[in-house]
Amino acid sequence: MDLAAGLLYAFFAFFFILVLWLHREGKREGYPLISDRPSHPLRVPIEGFPGVPPLKVFKLKHVDPHLLTRQERDLTGLVESADRFGGSPWVPTGDAMRDGIGPAAYAERADVPDRTFDDESPKIVPLRAAPGYTIGETDPDPRGKPVITLDGRVAGVAVDLWVDKSELILRYIEVEVAGSARRVLVPMFLATINSAGTVRVISVTAAQLAAAPSIAMPEQITLLEEDKVAAYFGGGHFYATPERSEALV
Repeated sequence: MDLAAGLLYAFFAFFFILVLWLHREGKREGYPLISDRPSHPLRVPIEGFPGVPPLKVFKLKHVDPHLLTRQERDLTGLVESADRFGGSPWVPTGDAMRDGIGPAAYAERADVPDRTFDDESPKIVPLRAAPGYTIGETDPDPRGKPVITLDGRVAGVAVDLWVDKSELILRYIEVEVAGSARRVLVPMFLATINSAGTVRVISVTAAQLAAAPSIAMPEQITLLEEDKVAAYFGGGHFYATPERSEALV
């Protein structure tokens, strides 16, 4: 065998191994396959060849990798099949925003706060717990101003703003729900603030804002809570009213 032939065969072997590796990496989502027919004779996980790759672990600075090893959520009773044939889409049976279904689904992130790199303190905190951080003089201050929702009602009052100390941007508006002492966080990027400071949130109604996910600690938010809050208000653009989830025609 001469050098040219050897290099050609080596290339073929490399390319074959590369295709198998890429095919295996493509099975990180959606595998193993499980039939949704209880009476199916192949009611066992189907991986094919090559099999499912081993679990990928991301080593994060402030999060123990063992906290990220979680089982899939049990959606029993929360969704049902849209039709009787296999492969039909799932539709929520209750409040999809509260149950975290479809556009309101969230990732099972670690239930610990994200932290800064310098002093390893909680990264996202309210301005009352962030000395040295203020709102620009030319920017409207929504604190103490009403929060108006999709249905035109005053759902509460903005009491504080939450700042990301690493990115130097505002992440949330802390709202005290009208008629109660309950406080919820509204993602800053899903709200608009006019020149007078009035906050407008069109992703939810007043009742839905009052039922938004809460946080465990008053001055810090965990990674899991961040995802739940963002998913709830983001899902409102599809689930807040029946008309939003229907076809335009």
